[in-house]
Amino acid sequence: MKLHRVVTIALLLSLLGCLNTAKASDYPKRPIRLIVGYSPSGAGDGIARIFGEALSKELGQGVVVDNKPGAGGTLASALLARAPADGYTIGLATGTLYGIDQHLYGVRYTSADFTPINRITVSPLVLAVSPKSGITQLKDLVARAIAQPGKLNCSSSGIGGSPHLAARTFEKASGVSMVHIPFKGGAPALQAVATGEVDLAFGTAASVLPLWRQGVVTMLGVTTRQPSVVAPGLPTLDSLGLSGFEFSFWFGLFGPAQLPPELQARLVVASNKVLADPAVREKLLATGNEAAPFEGPAAFKA
Repeated sequence: MKLHRVVTIALLLSLLGCLNTAKASDYPKRPIRLIVGYSPSGAGDGIARIFGEALSKELGQGVVVDNKPGAGGTLASALLARAPADGYTIGLATGTLYGIDQHLYGVRYTSADFTPINRITVSPLVLAVSPKSGITQLKDLVARAIAQPGKLNCSSSGIGGSPHLAARTFEKASGVSMVHIPFKGGAPALQAVATGEVDLAFGTAASVLPLWRQGVVTMLGVTTRQPSVVAPGLPTLDSLGLSGFEFSFWFGLFGPAQLPPELQARLVVASNKVLADPAVREKLLATGNEAAPFEGPAAFKA
């Protein structure tokens, strides 16, 4: 009798293993939802649409971008944390959900509520000022901010986001004080600079470069330590006098906690193939982002 039970249990476990393998090999059977915590036309949205279109071709199913801007991306992160771990809801996010969110917002999720899949891009930020401000050089910006503390205002995509953190890092490095004006995304934050509603912003190249080409913003420098290929010819803030200044950020692909390893692996392989495609890399570079995947989720998580 005991031997019969052991054999039965072994057969059941074997069957369950086969079912799980079949589930992974059949994935995906329907469209995938890609949650993005940023407004349309911003950097995160642009990356999501380029990557999502290529990923849909690789997986043979549609990838639907679902914009959920607001609260520094935490609304989208909360949705992702509560989503079923079946591979049909994934999210594009930055490292803020791995710590900053818990300090700045009353979020109920923690880093344990997410499964890291792969890094998608890395990018510098660009310091842009309104032509109406009359500022054309970094030294002029710093001098005015020191002479008039708390008078210059700086927009961002939201409290705790990379542009906001870059601005705070800039304040500390230069010894100035500015008023922070948060918006629901990078695109509206930079539009406010273009119209002269605010004086300056640290924005993604995807948000700044088109406005610069239109002549409605002035670019002062990039935040990376070395010149960036996404903004050729633009000096670094380090070279302009802020010695040692460096700030860059990344976007990555995440799933909810407990995402089955086989589905995680499937998405890692698919995303690496997509990001190795020269056409995809060129499209991302045109928006101010460099494709930068990892070989596996362990390296991304680290």
